[in-house]
Amino acid sequence: MENQRGKGLSFARRIYMPRTVGLGIGCICVTAALYPLNMPGWVWILMLVNGFVWPHVAYQMATRSPYPYRAERRNIIGDSLCGGFWAATVQFNPIVTVTILSMMTMNNVAAGGPRLFLHGALAQIIGALIAWSVFGIAFTSTATPVQVWACLPSLVIYPLAVGIVCYRLAFKLAEHKRALSALSRTDSLTGLLNHGSWKDLLHVKFQQSRHNQIASVIALIDIDHFKTINDSYGHIIGDSVLRQMSFELRRSLRDIDLAGRYGGDEFCVILPNMSLQQAGEIMERLREVLNNYRHPHVPQLQIKLSIGLAAYQPTFSDATAWLNAADKALYTAKNTGRNKISIADSLAIDAATTPISA
Repeated sequence: MENQRGKGLSFARRIYMPRTVGLGIGCICVTAALYPLNMPGWVWILMLVNGFVWPHVAYQMATRSPYPYRAERRNIIGDSLCGGFWAATVQFNPIVTVTILSMMTMNNVAAGGPRLFLHGALAQIIGALIAWSVFGIAFTSTATPVQVWACLPSLVIYPLAVGIVCYRLAFKLAEHKRALSALSRTDSLTGLLNHGSWKDLLHVKFQQSRHNQIASVIALIDIDHFKTINDSYGHIIGDSVLRQMSFELRRSLRDIDLAGRYGGDEFCVILPNMSLQQAGEIMERLREVLNNYRHPHVPQLQIKLSIGLAAYQPTFSDATAWLNAADKALYTAKNTGRNKISIADSLAIDAATTPISA
């Protein structure tokens, strides 16, 4: 309900400015067509109310309604009804009628598409029939130069107002599209790339490394005994560990590095334009930082990491082979005592005691 109301209020705000501008300047061309017809005073009052009071009344009606979207659509139908009324009142003066009805039709299509266009057209017919019942059926086949000039503001300014609204809407939609695209690629808990997005980028980085013959490294990181952390301290603490891990990971990496959450407690990193030695040093610093971290509510909790590294090799047939090499290195680290860095090709380094070497 609140979501629908919010969308309706946004819709009413978008319509408010074009309606205020359109009806205000529309009074100019209607005035030019009414003047030669010697209409009674109440018609002039009605025109002024429609042009300068109705836009604000319509906005208040929409924003105060429990269903602003529905209320605003009714207001648009009311605009069309009045448009048909004024077209018939000025005896279908050609330039004035085309200006009024075309501007309102453009507004209806922009606001509600074909369906609102048809409803608006029906409302215009009803408005014309009301005017005929009051003033009789009459037609004016010519327009004076003054009437032509009086219609120019509507023909120039109102499309500009509608265009501005459409541009702002398109800009917001583009922002929302970018935000949704980012959300679809991001793990909601850690803010890192999700599994699928990271693997897609892995294939891209593999091809770049092959084509440019540049040094790149994959790191797979596993939080040791994470299930025990969840079982002992609860999933809220477990989630905080994952968030802390992602925070330190982002802080340790460059902008060009690509970090993702590969699984429940497993993280993955692509380090382009980096040697195996440099990658090992970064991962060692990360391991030490996490090992020294103390959770504010569970100070006895320690975060230990097992890490597998694999440098790009021209002999790899595809990105999967590269990833498998890092995966094997990770399992070597886990199966030989954990809390260490293991490098592909069976070169394992106990990160707790041995420095990274080339």
